[in-house]
Amino acid sequence: MTHKINKQAVAQAFGRAAGGYDRFADFQRDSGERLMALPPPAAAGRVLDAGCGTGWFSRRWRAQGHQVIALDLSPGMLAQARRDASAHHYLLGDIEALPLQSHSVDLSWSNLALQWCDDLAQGLRELCRVTRPGGKVLFSTLAEASLQELRSAWQAVDDYQHVNRFLSESAIRQAGAGMALRLHCETVVQHFPDVLSALHSLKGIGATHIHQGRASGLLTRQRLHQLAQHWPQDEHGYLLSYQLITGVIDCE
Repeated sequence: MTHKINKQAVAQAFGRAAGGYDRFADFQRDSGERLMALPPPAAAGRVLDAGCGTGWFSRRWRAQGHQVIALDLSPGMLAQARRDASAHHYLLGDIEALPLQSHSVDLSWSNLALQWCDDLAQGLRELCRVTRPGGKVLFSTLAEASLQELRSAWQAVDDYQHVNRFLSESAIRQAGAGMALRLHCETVVQHFPDVLSALHSLKGIGATHIHQGRASGLLTRQRLHQLAQHWPQDEHGYLLSYQLITGVIDCE
C-alpha cells in the first residue's frame, strides 16, 4: 500500500496546470459532484478541502455557509484558489502530515488527491485525526483499472511506463482497516474525438507525473498514430475510463 512519490514533482506538475486546470477538469468535477451528493454535515461548520486544487469545491462549501480551509501540496494551485477567494484559510501542506490540530474540523473532504499519497493508510489516518468525533471524512480516489485504455495503447507502442499504477479496491479498503469506512466503486468513462484530445485532458489537469520516473521519448506524429491504432474506441469516440472509489469514514 506504499510507494515513494516525488511530492515536489507532483506539486510542480499541478502548479504548471493551475491556470488552465478548470477547462480540462470535467472528470474531477464529476467526481466532486458525486461526493457533494453524499449526506452533508447537519449544520454549518469547519470544512477541510484537502487537495483543493483551484478551489472549485472549496467555493461550493463556502457558499453553503461553512468555514473552509483549503489545503494543497502545490503552491501554484493554492495561489489560484486564493485568487478566486475560494476559502477562509489557505494552507500549503501534505495530506500525510496535515498542519492542523487534532479534532479541529467538522468535515474532511478530499476529491481525487489521495492517490498521490506515499501511504494511503497514513493519509486516511491524518484526515481522521483532524476531524472531530462525530464528524466525517469524505473522499474519492482512483483504483487500479483507471486509464486502462491509455495503458494498453502505450504497451503496444513501447516498453516504458507511461501510466501510474493505482491501488486495488481491496488495498484501498485495507488502508482503512480499523476505521468505520464505507466504500463505493464505479467506472466512469469519458469519450474523446481523438487521441490527442485525450492526452491533452490529462496534461491540462496536471496528472502527468509518473511515480517511477518520466516516460521516455517525445510524442511524435508517428507514435501518436500508433497510439490511435491501439487505443480502444466505440461509436462515441476514444475511451478513457476511471475506476472511481468514493469513501465515507465516520470519525469516533
